[in-house]
Amino acid sequence: MDAASPPERRDGAAIRTSDASADVPTQPIRLPGHPSAPVPELGPGIGAGLRSPIGTSGVEVFPLMLGGAEFGWNLDRAAGFAVLDRYAELGGNALHTSDRFGAGRSEFILGQWVASRGVRDDIVLAVRVGGHPDNPGLGSVNLVRAVESSLERLGTDRIDILYLDAASYPLTSLEDALATAEWLVEAGKARAVGAYGFTADQLVEARILSSAGYPRIEALDVPYNLMRRGEYEGDLRLVSDAQGLAVTPSHALEHGFLSGLHRSRQTIGQGTRSEQLSKLLNRRGARALKALDAVAAELQLPHAAVAVAWLLAQRSVVAPIVNAFTPGHVDELVQGVGVQLGRGHRADLAKAAD
Repeated sequence: MDAASPPERRDGAAIRTSDASADVPTQPIRLPGHPSAPVPELGPGIGAGLRSPIGTSGVEVFPLMLGGAEFGWNLDRAAGFAVLDRYAELGGNALHTSDRFGAGRSEFILGQWVASRGVRDDIVLAVRVGGHPDNPGLGSVNLVRAVESSLERLGTDRIDILYLDAASYPLTSLEDALATAEWLVEAGKARAVGAYGFTADQLVEARILSSAGYPRIEALDVPYNLMRRGEYEGDLRLVSDAQGLAVTPSHALEHGFLSGLHRSRQTIGQGTRSEQLSKLLNRRGARALKALDAVAAELQLPHAAVAVAWLLAQRSVVAPIVNAFTPGHVDELVQGVGVQLGRGHRADLAKAAD
């Protein structure tokens, strides 16, 4: 999870909002702090001028992608719409989801929001496919079926960044996957191709295949944050730098730990997220939080914003993928876009988390 964890009951279980079949809001939601002015259905957000390119694809995104992992799970449509409205109001234009998030409910909620606000041409839809059990893997038939299913749930005719998920199921033939992606691009069903779960060797192979006419991989989605650096900082970073990939790291706050709100086992409750957080409640985690405390206090920023700023300071990182549970979480996270951490700040944070 990328923002602070959702509220929990006394027994530690996460409180879920109303059922995902609740009516979709048809009018802009009035957000806390702006009681007299609903979010406009049309018109640029205050950060609309902040855009970063996704490789050479021509796709440009706000330097913070809003993840959809919580939609259809901890957020129903009404709560999700409030988060999406706030993100758009602040200039955000990039939404990331997966065909397996909420068994497809995440895509449905995002699609309903895009349609109800009339913003399809202003929004970049980034979708990770290959992990849904109905169409598992990146074989040609399943990949086409997965994309068609995602398009139907999203209610659109195209995916702007199609991330090929090689982590959920074994990738048996990269050439076949890219050949299918080529057909999807030529058919107008996808604009750019990204990778998730790819090894450095697979990225090298993909670039060789692109020289033979297959579509070029433009973006890399990899779990990466201050506490989780080993998977990316090595051969994967060397290859992504050399290929000019746009890195869009997921798990930007390491399940909410880098929000600074979880410092003892008494506060993390129970469940899968609690198990993930408990592994960080050690000396290393304490050192990292102490360093975050110092930088956040000096810059007068939320801890989550500092964590986002640290990622954006890393070479090749274009737009971290973050999840939010409330419009207030969006406000905190977006602050990290406008901050440039000094070399000393970056070094202190990295050293503390080593």
